[in-house]
Order: sequence, then structure tokens, then C-alpha cells
Amino acid sequence: MAKSSNVTCEDGSVGDSSLRILTVSTTDIAGGAERIAWNLFDEYRRRGLNSNLAVGYRKLDDPDVFVLGNHRAWFKLVSRASATLHNPKLKRISEALAQPIRTADQLAGLEDFNFPGTWNLLNLTPQPPTIVHCHNLHGDYFDLRVLPWLSHKVPVVVSMHDAWLLSGHCAHSFDCERWRTGCGECPDLTIYPAIRRDATARNWKRKQRIFQKSQLYVTTPCEWLMDKVKASMLAPAVRESRIIPYGIDTSIFRPGDKLAARAALGLPEKSHIVLFAAHRIRTNIWKDYETMRAAIGIVASELKDQSLTFVALGEDAPSETLGNAEIRFFPFRRDVSDVARFYQAADVYLHGARIDTFPNAVLEALACGTPVVATAVGGIPEQIYEGHTGFLVPPADAAAMATRIVEALDEDTNQRMSGAAAAEAAKRFLLERYVEDHLKWYEDILTGFT
Repeated sequence: MAKSSNVTCEDGSVGDSSLRILTVSTTDIAGGAERIAWNLFDEYRRRGLNSNLAVGYRKLDDPDVFVLGNHRAWFKLVSRASATLHNPKLKRISEALAQPIRTADQLAGLEDFNFPGTWNLLNLTPQPPTIVHCHNLHGDYFDLRVLPWLSHKVPVVVSMHDAWLLSGHCAHSFDCERWRTGCGECPDLTIYPAIRRDATARNWKRKQRIFQKSQLYVTTPCEWLMDKVKASMLAPAVRESRIIPYGIDTSIFRPGDKLAARAALGLPEKSHIVLFAAHRIRTNIWKDYETMRAAIGIVASELKDQSLTFVALGEDAPSETLGNAEIRFFPFRRDVSDVARFYQAADVYLHGARIDTFPNAVLEALACGTPVVATAVGGIPEQIYEGHTGFLVPPADAAAMATRIVEALDEDTNQRMSGAAAAEAAKRFLLERYVEDHLKWYEDILTGFT
């Protein structure tokens, strides 16, 4: 590693000018993994580090964000021409003809790696990066075949937010174990990212060949996902791995005035409020809205003389009445301060899932001092201190979920758990710790990289 030189930041802190970090993500502003990538990139530059973000799709006009530029001039020309067509079928045909290789791969069920801008990754920024940190590499923007070349030019850190790299197509395999041995005979091609035909065995083999020639530094937010990495075809490519739990900005996600938050959001002052937050709540395949809805119905029947409101944040839909409970939907909020108000307004955060890696929403709720009732799947059990910051329930068990919601709504229990949740989040899930853990690791990586 080159001898470091320091720069003084506006806040008086000192940054290392020789460290040039290029974060790679699907897009600049969104939820989930994209927000995690953005937070790291933004915190690095706030500390005076040379930090840039490379994305497949840009939404903000930020001078430190660069677009990979995957579409060739011919495709851009055809796209502009097809935009004038009023027939949707003709539009699809024209765009397919403009990229025949990509279209053929998609029709055959092959995962789409045809993104030429990826090969220009080291030339995007004014100065070439000394380390590249990749987040989700699916999402139609990244050519995985670049990894063998790229990972021998500069250290490549890969933050895994799901299990897509380990499989023949899906981000999570639920109960299917074929990812361990080569996929094929896929039980569900529609799981995101969906493919048209069962080429999962070919996709798995292609990834295996890529990883055999790569050297990667892999991080996961939980042991559950790291255990899967160690049992997968990705394992031979892992030069070093670390479990680094996500961090939350507690200057935003923090305990607040419950009544003020409810007033700001137009929520009832005296109702028990149970919150769930996710994108496309009712149709999200990773979540379990039906079990949550059934559990709310049971809770409503047990608390007959009390008002109950189930707030579903992440979808715009009409309100619904379920006994003496009201289900109210709110569309996705981009402003994280608005999101924090929902947690502050709630008595309990409910997270029903079929599978989940290490959901930000659970951490955000804890940081706001909101007790959590969640399904014990994926990495969620590593987030919750059972009986202290929340409760874990078996998958698809509405009765068990309802029992724990009622328990968490008890005034004394709720108050005790609220304090424990905020304290646990401040201890384990701080954004500052998350950033420091990565910077220390970068230093170790660069010292030993050859």
C-alpha cells in the first residue's frame, strides 16, 4: 500500500487522501441495499475521503455519482426512435432487435451479464480507485464476468445483501437447497430476478467459473448468510470474509415524541399502533403480509374494547377495516426523516417475512425505541434480543404472532422493551461503527493486497 497522506476535512477530522474508494450499486437513492451503499459512500466523503459512487441508474444530480453507461450508441438511437412508437409490442420488438445477444440470452434463460460499461469501471472517476466496494450486482447493470480481471487489478470488496451470487438465478432460495450442488430443475423461475427458461444449471456453472478465477473480499451482515457463502461455489473466490452488521443513522432514527409523530402523520392519538414497512407490502415475495393481516385480526378480537391501527408503510392502497382494527396504507417515503416518524409513532413494529437477510427496517425500529415482533427466518434472529428488544415467532404462525403483539402492547412490557431496544441499537447498530469497521478492513486489505 502506498504511504498515506492526510487531508483536513471541514469538520476538523483528518482523512487519508491516498485511499480512493469506488462504491458500486444499482442506483443512488432507494431503500434496502441501495441505501446502505449510499450511506457508506456519503459518510466516506463527509470524512474527507476520496469517495465516488458508480451506479447503473442515477436519480440524483451528484458530482460524485457516475453512471456505468451500459447502452451502446446503436441501442440509444433505437430507443429514441422506439419512444415515438405508440404500439407497445413494436417498441419491445425494436429494442430487442437493437441488442440481439442480450435478447437471445434472456430468451434462453441465461442471466443477463451484457453490460459493457462495467469494463470501464476503473476509468469512470478523475483518479482510479484504490479499492472497489460492490453491493448488489444484480439489477440489470453489472457484467459479472469482469470480476476475475477487476479483482486482480484492485481489491474488490463484495457486500452481500442476499444470496443471488450463490444460485442459478434467485436472490433467495427459500427451502430449496439446489444452490449447494449446481441448481437445475428450478422449482420457481419467477423468484426475483426471474428468468424465462430453466437455465439455472448453466447460470450456476458460469458463476462458478467466474469465481474460480477471482479473488474477493466478502462481507455479510449476519452469520446466516456467511454460512451459506462458506457452503457455496463462491467460497473458493473468498480471500477474506467478515461479518459486519448494518449500521443505522441514530441522528435520524431515534426515540421521539410519540404523540407529536402521530399528529404529524395524521394517526389516531389513543389507538394501539402496529407498523410494518416494506416495498409493495401485499405482493412482496420476501414478506408475509397475509400472516400479519391474520394476526392483526386475532389481536383485534382479543382487544375488543380498544382501538387498533395497523399501519402499512410502502404501498398506496385504500384503508381496510378488520373487526375493530383499521389497516391504513401509506406510500413509500423517500425522506428518511418521515420514515423515522412512523417508527416513533408506533407502539410495536411487526415484521412478517418468508425470508430476509438482515432487514434495515428492524434496525430502524429498534433505534427508535420501538419493540419488534418478527418472524424467525434468515438473519432476523441475529437482530433481536429475544424477550428484551422484541419477540421472534415461527414462520406463517398468525396465532403466535398475535400472542406476541398483545404481549408487546402491554404498557409495562412495552416501556421496558422500548428502552432496551434503543440501548441495543446504540450499542450494536450505529452507522459510525459500520463505517469504521469498513475503513479498518480497507486498510488491512490494502496492506496485504498483491
